[in-house]
Amino acid sequence: MRVHWTDTALRHLLDIYEYISENSHVYARRRVDRLTRRSEQIADFPMSGRKVPEYAAEDIRELIEKPYRIIYRIKPNQIDVLAVVHSAQLLSLDVDQGE
Repeated sequence: MRVHWTDTALRHLLDIYEYISENSHVYARRRVDRLTRRSEQIADFPMSGRKVPEYAAEDIRELIEKPYRIIYRIKPNQIDVLAVVHSAQLLSLDVDQGE
């Protein structure tokens, strides 16, 4: 199944990169690479992530790539990565906005 990164999720990746790159461009690139590679898992195994505790929906799931949460929605023809958030952050995501 195809994995689509929403604008919000891409913005989150860029923010993560910029924050980490203040200290090291190398580590920033490695972190973003790990996050994007981890998201490839859901292309073959969409249900491998756990249900997101903040939402009572089977189609909204997450993978943990410590210390980040990769939050995604399973659709009939693709998977949308909705957000990449630090696990210490409160989740404030309107999953119904459908990017």
